[in-house]
Amino acid sequence: MDKNTCMVEVARFFMDFTQNESCGKCVPCREGTKRMLEILNRIVEGKGKDGDIELLEELGEAISKTALCGLGKTAAGPVLSTIKYFRNEYEAHIYEKRCPANACAKLKKYVIDPELCKGCSKCARNCPVNAISGEIKKPFTIDQDKCIKCGACVSNCAFKAIKEA
Repeated sequence: MDKNTCMVEVARFFMDFTQNESCGKCVPCREGTKRMLEILNRIVEGKGKDGDIELLEELGEAISKTALCGLGKTAAGPVLSTIKYFRNEYEAHIYEKRCPANACAKLKKYVIDPELCKGCSKCARNCPVNAISGEIKKPFTIDQDKCIKCGACVSNCAFKAIKEA
């Protein structure tokens, strides 16, 4: 793991594994890990909301105290640990809608540098969702609400004017 590793995604990965391995006999592990995974999925998709971190902590503590087996008692460990040491990454995902490690695809953002854009329209012609607009020979812009973060614009820009922000 390094600076390019998203700790929220790491927590989501481990919760996904744990949730899949749960035998389902006890409610805290069966339902609690499912709920934690739903919240983590929402956060890495850029749909996190205020209170999610606290809810993850509350669920994690409850699962750890009430689960019947070792799997359940340790299931929330990666989530609680990453919140403790990397809370700022969770906050960036939720409040700024960005991934500090630039690893979460749904939180990527592409921007066109107006200094480098020649207005050739090649990026707009190759955008599968028509998220790029502008006038020929003038800098184009990307509508972030329409953009699906596929990167087609980057690979089609001959002037390297489109960057990941």
